[in-house]
Amino acid sequence: MKLYVKQKVFSWRDRFFVKDENGSDRYAVEGEILSLGKKLHVYDMNGTEVAFIRQKVMSWLPRFFVEVNGRVVCTIVKELTLFKQRYRLEGLPWHLDGDFWAHEYSLVENNRQIMRLSKKWFSWGDSYELDIADPQNELMCLCVALAVDCALAIQNAAAASGG
Repeated sequence: MKLYVKQKVFSWRDRFFVKDENGSDRYAVEGEILSLGKKLHVYDMNGTEVAFIRQKVMSWLPRFFVEVNGRVVCTIVKELTLFKQRYRLEGLPWHLDGDFWAHEYSLVENNRQIMRLSKKWFSWGDSYELDIADPQNELMCLCVALAVDCALAIQNAAAASGG
């Protein structure tokens, strides 16, 4: 199954929709604008919060907690690497490897691909395609993709500010 994330560049609220392969809205994602660290609420189309992603603010490398039903089910940690992107998922037997350009990722468990994550090269706003092998992993794969996007935004902001 596939999910598509397309973020708006200019928006008063950090809110966007995740679409399925038929172009139908599947999830709504809403960020908290005035908060310490990145915080994203993921809602189903009935308006029920199905996941909450929050950044640990005082951390040397980006670290995000994924909560489902008020319980942390996974911690996504960016690892220090030289030539490629790599994330460790504490609480799940998965890890995420990305290419040097941070556009192609593979989420794997024991050499079995769980998800392929692709970021479009030239688009107005960040656009991702999630190709998920097992629909039961849909929500966690989406949360991983959203956390990676947040980590990349933090990394790009730090590079732009010279820090």
